[in-house]
Amino acid sequence: MNIYALSSGRGPSGIAIVRISGNETLKICENLTKLKSIKSNEVNFCKFYDPKNDNIIDPEALLLWFPGPNSYTGQDLAELQIHGSNAVISALLKTLSEQKNCRLAEPGEFTKLAFQNDKIDLLKAESIGDLIHSETELQRQQAVKLVQGNASNYYNELREKIIKSLAFIEAKIDFAEEDLPEKVLKDAHQSIKEIHSEITKIIKDNKIGEKIRDGFRVSITGEVNAGKSSLLNLLSKREVAIVSDQAGTTRDVIETYLNLDGYPVIIADTAGIREAKNEIEKKGIYLALGKSKEADLNIVVIDNSSKQISNQIQKMINKDTIVLLNKSDVLDKQNHKFDVDTVLASVKNNKKIDQLINLIKEKLNNKISSNNNVLITRERHRVKLNECLKEIDKFLKKDQSKDLELAAEDLRMATRHLGSIIGKVDVEEILGSIFKDFCIGK
Repeated sequence: MNIYALSSGRGPSGIAIVRISGNETLKICENLTKLKSIKSNEVNFCKFYDPKNDNIIDPEALLLWFPGPNSYTGQDLAELQIHGSNAVISALLKTLSEQKNCRLAEPGEFTKLAFQNDKIDLLKAESIGDLIHSETELQRQQAVKLVQGNASNYYNELREKIIKSLAFIEAKIDFAEEDLPEKVLKDAHQSIKEIHSEITKIIKDNKIGEKIRDGFRVSITGEVNAGKSSLLNLLSKREVAIVSDQAGTTRDVIETYLNLDGYPVIIADTAGIREAKNEIEKKGIYLALGKSKEADLNIVVIDNSSKQISNQIQKMINKDTIVLLNKSDVLDKQNHKFDVDTVLASVKNNKKIDQLINLIKEKLNNKISSNNNVLITRERHRVKLNECLKEIDKFLKKDQSKDLELAAEDLRMATRHLGSIIGKVDVEEILGSIFKDFCIGK
């Protein structure tokens, strides 16, 4: 079966790209172009026709032909570049649907074929999906590193080290009568201890890779009527939250996703902190305190003209806090002192908000720079690394002079868990969840 799909965005646009993959791709292209000779890995200038009636679909088009296995999918692959009007796109897709043994591709099916045909590993397939969906510069950079194979190479190296140690142990089992040096087992044990340390280090990453992929959580908390909702609207550059002079307007948590100068951020506006006057307000404050504890960074907004700050607000201020002393348009002199980063600003007049944004970026960057080069980007990877670590723990606790066979099995399971991250074992059960979020033409 051959598959096809629109790989570029819907029109209108200057050009659109349609992909075809399968054993009969060349025959389909010959039917559509009437070209007697289609050159591989070169630009073929052509017209696209409807074979049923010879009507021209596009009089000026391009065809790129990549014979398998030297293609993205590992199969014969063609890219059809046409004018990007909706009418031209629809006509070509309709014509392809009428070709024998040709169907519309499922989401991610081109990349799934690339994985199944050993063109890419599973980790790279996931990173291609991340690159497609990246919205910020930080997400793009992380996806590029993964696409280039940084993490895959690292996990492969760890896996090969475990396999090498396993080979030593199995040699001891298979040739028990031979006088193999005891140093062999000691070296294997030491190597596994080092791998245990490396995996532990990777796991203790504060989930930075996942936060880059999904967004860092920033909570806006503070006093009632201090300007929290106005700050959210200003950062979002749109009316996300209702702003009112009436105290307690924000009762629930309002969240929005922002691209903050390249940093992916999920920012939450919360209810003002004070003595609750009713059950609804009490619940809102409870949610606000919860969001503050969960956040990677807290922006505590305080009215600079206020005479005093409640103990509850002061307890919320820590190393992961930026204090925004708002309403400098009312009092342009810092009225309160803190031991954390503080910005004297006016949300109303958009004064010193750029300083606040720079501080947010600086604090988030400090979290990133203090972590490993290899970052876990999905919970699936974390689960498998933890399972690998459990098997290694079991191995290290065994008396290898008595339990060699069981120790070997521990290492086999450890390699299996590591291998499942990059697709070195049977991973059919997880393929659907990985590729379902891809766009159809990829």
